[in-house]
Amino acid sequence: MHCPFCTHNDTRVIDSRLLGEGDQIRRRRECMECKARFTTYETAELSLPRVTKSDGRRETFSDEKLRRGVVKALEKRPVAMERVEAALDRIRRRVREGGDREIDSRRIGELVMEELRALDQVAYVRFASVYRSFEDVRAFLDEIERLENDLPPGAREHQLALLPQEPDKERG
Repeated sequence: MHCPFCTHNDTRVIDSRLLGEGDQIRRRRECMECKARFTTYETAELSLPRVTKSDGRRETFSDEKLRRGVVKALEKRPVAMERVEAALDRIRRRVREGGDREIDSRRIGELVMEELRALDQVAYVRFASVYRSFEDVRAFLDEIERLENDLPPGAREHQLALLPQEPDKERG
């Protein structure tokens, strides 16, 4: 590793630590010439499959497009970035684990919706409304109702209500 300060080609590792879920290593290095210290990060380079679009085009998997879509859906929502990063990691892992050289863009969209559904219902509906191109308000409401009905028991208390609750008839 060349020193970023003096470009000398002899540096030594002072300290190494695992980061995140153990898929990245942080290394502190010292230049043997100018004694400057700097940090490097090491990750495995894993090739992600090419993405097949609905119109038949093929393109390189874009981590930036994935991140933009998820972050846009979660805009102004109370979700910690650590949870967002973990969701993005799970999506990438599932894309890689398929072992295919190509993946349909619809499959990536479904993976994103699964993760958003667990993170935040509003973000899920935002993403689904664009992804599924809802034709009218009825399709939108049908998706909200399906989401409300299919919500796992423990997840309900972590979510804000999508539709206003009807008052009890007894109170009424």
